[in-house]
Amino acid sequence: MIQRKLKPGDLVVYRMTKRSTRPGPRARLVEPAPHGEQYSYVVDKFWVVAESRDDNKVLLRTRRGKEHLLNADSTNLRMATWWERLLFGHRFPRLEKMANCN
Repeated sequence: MIQRKLKPGDLVVYRMTKRSTRPGPRARLVEPAPHGEQYSYVVDKFWVVAESRDDNKVLLRTRRGKEHLLNADSTNLRMATWWERLLFGHRFPRLEKMANCN
């Protein structure tokens, strides 16, 4: 599969794996731990590409301005689909805010 090179401004979805005693309402693929104390689950994070680097890394920015440096070919990272942009547009960072974070 040929993956499109991510460029600044691209909207992406990152599937983050989490563990806790109480999964939130956006948790998916919830599985209990063997002894039932915790659950493991995944949550989709809606981020924007702030910078694409030559070493196959991308700098991603969250709605609140946090930054994450990840491999561009991570299996948990993908481009947002058109319907995710439509339905979850409010969960992606605003480009105007990104300009103010620099």
